[in-house]
Amino acid sequence: MSELRDVAYCGLYCRLCSMKSRIPQTATVLAETMAADGWRSFGEYAFEDFKSFWSTLNKLAEFEKECPDCRGGCGDPGCNIRKCAQERGTELCPLCVEFPCRHIDVLAQRYPNLIGDGRRLKQVGVETWVREQEVRRRTGFCYCDIRFHMPDADLPQGESGK
Repeated sequence: MSELRDVAYCGLYCRLCSMKSRIPQTATVLAETMAADGWRSFGEYAFEDFKSFWSTLNKLAEFEKECPDCRGGCGDPGCNIRKCAQERGTELCPLCVEFPCRHIDVLAQRYPNLIGDGRRLKQVGVETWVREQEVRRRTGFCYCDIRFHMPDADLPQGESGK
C-alpha cells in the first residue's frame, strides 16, 4: 500500500512530525535570509564552525525529502513497536487484534492522540484516515504541539518516541 509510506507502524502520521513540516520550512527561510544577508561569504569568519552549521541547516531544509520514514528506518533503531509489527507481519498496529498493547501504551504517554487516532484509522480505513491527516497538516497541526515532553529515562529502552 503506497499510502503507508507516511504512516508509521504505531499509527503516527509521519508528515505531522516537525522534522517533515515545520523544521524544513523554518530552515529554508533561515538559509534564504542568511544567504541574502551575505552569510555564505563571511559566516566562516564570524564563527569557526560555520561551514558545519551551514551544511546542517541545508540538511534540515531538505529533511522532508530525505527522511526514510518509519518503514525505512527513521527514528529509534531499537523501536520495539517496529520490531513487533515486523515480527507479526502487521502493517499497522491499530489493525492488530492486540491494539492497544503495552508498546503503544508507552508511546501514548507522549502522544495523547495515538490511541484515538488508531481507533479512527481502524474505523474509516487507511485511505480516508490519511486524507484526514493531510487536512490536519494543511491547518498547521504538528505532533510537537500536543506531545508530552518526558525525560527518556521514564521510557523503556526502544520506546523513545522521538
